[in-house]
Amino acid sequence: MMDEVDRELLRLTQDGIGIEERPFLHAARRLRISEEEVVGRLRRLGEIGVVRRFGTRINPRKAEMVANAMVVWNVPENRIAEIGAAMAESPDVTHCYERRTIPGQWKYNLYTVLHCRDREDAHRRVAALSRATGAAEYRVLFSTEEFKQRPSGRIGPAAGPGRER
Repeated sequence: MMDEVDRELLRLTQDGIGIEERPFLHAARRLRISEEEVVGRLRRLGEIGVVRRFGTRINPRKAEMVANAMVVWNVPENRIAEIGAAMAESPDVTHCYERRTIPGQWKYNLYTVLHCRDREDAHRRVAALSRATGAAEYRVLFSTEEFKQRPSGRIGPAAGPGRER
């Protein structure tokens, strides 16, 4: 299914590619294959489900989205799938997932993340989600510090030029 060239290609591209005229040139040179083969291999890895997506990652703070909110919801067990699916479809929600509760300590079982311009904007958007889904019990938790994020599913150390190790 995958060979060593595929694995090294994933290591070379897992931290992203440059916004440049020939974004796959570096990987092609490192692998000693053509740029066309790089693209073909990535396309095949996408078709077989190894690569889920190739996209742009936006820095919310630099895009003036400084109110990052995790909203924890207490949703009836029999409605988690329905409400979770509705929230995940919202253009305001960047992440939506279910978590276990801790009886007597933590009752929230559905989590969403929103990046908004300010806290008032976040509260408005959360209230709209609440009205749209009927999920009335929630808490809005704003981030206080952002730490370096890395994509999940790493193959190994990054190997691209200027990439953090």
